[in-house]
Amino acid sequence: MYGLIGKMTTTPGARDALVALLLEGTTAMPGCLSYIVAHDRADTDAIWITEVWDSEASHRNSLQLPAVQAAIAKARPLIAGFSDRVETVPVGGVGLVGARGA
Repeated sequence: MYGLIGKMTTTPGARDALVALLLEGTTAMPGCLSYIVAHDRADTDAIWITEVWDSEASHRNSLQLPAVQAAIAKARPLIAGFSDRVETVPVGGVGLVGARGA
């Protein structure tokens, strides 16, 4: 399995618009086991994205999907920057089907 956790900062006041774009462009991604977009409680212009994939290749392939490409194109002007990107190896947890211990 492949996991990715990252923080994204939006242009001032654009957080909700970016969240909506990210969620609409991620409804059907083969190999995606979990895709969570969350508000940062301390920064009103920041979000965290937590992803779990069956493989790193599935994640890489998702970036070529037409819906994901469209969401990225619409989202670009709303993004001020990226930080705190971490790759993980998920092993289990509540709601994570297919992981050991789930």
